[in-house]
Amino acid sequence: MFHGEYSKSSPRPDHESLTTEMLENTGIVIIGRNEGERLVRCLSSVIAYSNKIIYVDSASTDGSALSAKRMGAEVVALDMSIPFTAARARNAGYSRMRHMFPQVEYVQFVDGDCELTDQWLEECVSFLVQHPDIAVVCGKLHERYPDRSVYNMLCNIEWDAPAGETKACGGNAMMRSAAFEQVKGFNNSLIAGEEPELCMRLRESGWKIWRLNHDMALHDAAILHFSQWWRRTIRTGYGYAEGAYLHGGVSERRWMREVLRALLWGIALPLLTLLLLLITGSWGMLILLAYPLQVIKLALRGKRSQRENWWHALFLVIGKFPEAIGQVRFLIHRLSKTSSRLIEYK
Repeated sequence: MFHGEYSKSSPRPDHESLTTEMLENTGIVIIGRNEGERLVRCLSSVIAYSNKIIYVDSASTDGSALSAKRMGAEVVALDMSIPFTAARARNAGYSRMRHMFPQVEYVQFVDGDCELTDQWLEECVSFLVQHPDIAVVCGKLHERYPDRSVYNMLCNIEWDAPAGETKACGGNAMMRSAAFEQVKGFNNSLIAGEEPELCMRLRESGWKIWRLNHDMALHDAAILHFSQWWRRTIRTGYGYAEGAYLHGGVSERRWMREVLRALLWGIALPLLTLLLLLITGSWGMLILLAYPLQVIKLALRGKRSQRENWWHALFLVIGKFPEAIGQVRFLIHRLSKTSSRLIEYK
């Protein structure tokens, strides 16, 4: 059934018993702020599958909390006097879930701008029941409007990952409560990359992460402007730096490659260009040819359409500059011992 399916399996529960187990043992935690109609679609995609839904609202001004309450969700209003992070919101939702429904064994985390596909929860619960050594299950995430902007298209490409055992998940994933609590949930302080950081700790504790070859959710990125993409990529760079600071010393050197690439292309080469300009004059500009050559190299190695390959390659290279900015921000915060705040792009 699944591409790269896990080899150890037991007979799959029948549909009726599985549905009953889902209602009794599965909860949904949704986080969002000012998602409007996207949140309504999100809630509509899960209310038929679970009666245990927690929505964590982060100071919405568009009536999102009221909409969620009307649709039957338990609403948690996050205290915004404390610096906001998605990790903190998910932990708050999970805590309320366990307080209200202590029997819950599996929790599906969903971002408020996403909607789960039909039968996704069934697939997850079935898989986790059969494989007790797996802590997290995710699936295929697709952009709802990939043709609305090149940035939405880039998101769609970013989320296209192979099925099978993996190192990390995204914000939409089902987690085994026992595993989640064993590693004490998400790191509240992380402003980005909280999901792969959690998965790192789970794997270090002996758990496995799995991506099913099954459509999981539609995501409405709504990134229509370059400035949004730029800020989002700064946040990505910040997350890489923070993740490398926390886990770069372990055996797999997590996030170190991403950090070094951004430093090379986003800082080292521009500085080297300036140095060569001072030494050799205009000949120093020749080193900048490395950027278009890298775009060509990446585009020719792409496995999608020509249009997607070239756009993807171009923004991979351009993205090293905002990633480097994000890493510098992290370094400044570490050296000054100041707390970071969420870098928003919507």
